[in-house]
Amino acid sequence: MKILWILLLGLVLTEQLSFAQDEKMEPEVEREDEGIVKDRMEAAADTEAPAVEEEEVQKPEGPTPSVEPDDRHPCAMWMGGVPGTPGHSGHPGRDGRDGRDGPKGEKGDPGVPGERGEPGVKGDTGPAGPRGFPGNPGLKGARGESALSYLSAFSVGLSELLPPTNTPIRFNKFFYNDQRHYDDVTGKFHCVLAGVYFFTYHLTVYTKDARVSLYKNDKPVMFTYDQYQESNVDQASGSIILKLQAGDKVWLQIFGEEEFGGVYADNTNDSTFSGFLLYPDMSVAARRR
Repeated sequence: MKILWILLLGLVLTEQLSFAQDEKMEPEVEREDEGIVKDRMEAAADTEAPAVEEEEVQKPEGPTPSVEPDDRHPCAMWMGGVPGTPGHSGHPGRDGRDGRDGPKGEKGDPGVPGERGEPGVKGDTGPAGPRGFPGNPGLKGARGESALSYLSAFSVGLSELLPPTNTPIRFNKFFYNDQRHYDDVTGKFHCVLAGVYFFTYHLTVYTKDARVSLYKNDKPVMFTYDQYQESNVDQASGSIILKLQAGDKVWLQIFGEEEFGGVYADNTNDSTFSGFLLYPDMSVAARRR
């Protein structure tokens, strides 16, 4: 049995040494040594086999003594063993520590612009800003038309003693009528320029009562009545502002029967009728141009 133990140790040592010596040995020597080793192993097996069966070798007590290989014999005397089966894979190792941060990379290219978002909710009105500086003066405008270019006025007096009733009073004594808008033949004022006009009259009343009416287009607008006092010379007057359109007519006439025709005039007493344009209707005047 002791011989078997020695053989096993020799096989292990031979395997380790054979790997180191194989590279240095020539192929022919290897083949000769393998043949010699094979022959010796077969002879040893035939010799020792019966002894193992007949004798019972007791296992020595205590630790098995280490057997050192015999350095005196060449390594070629030993036969290399068959490589063992690879072992199982070990357990995975623990995770290593985090590495250090690498250097900062180069700046990348700009990305593609995204789609335009929907308009947001209108915000609250902000506080008023500071007052700005005055702007530059504008260009001078075109010259406009003066109101003085629109003239219409008259002032006339009476020369007859007793004008007829219920007909326009024909004033034939002219104080002013440059535009000739008052017609002494018909006794009527003819409106040529649309606008606002002022009319007034001052009448001498003598010998009987007087009732006078101011007409506009065949309709009485206002009345004046004066009751005559015997042996006295009275005055009747009135004034009005009217808005006229081009083509309108204005006049005075005695309203009623002859008993109300006390309008009088002589060399020392006058009865007058006057009127003039206060301001024209510019919108109508512009259309006429």
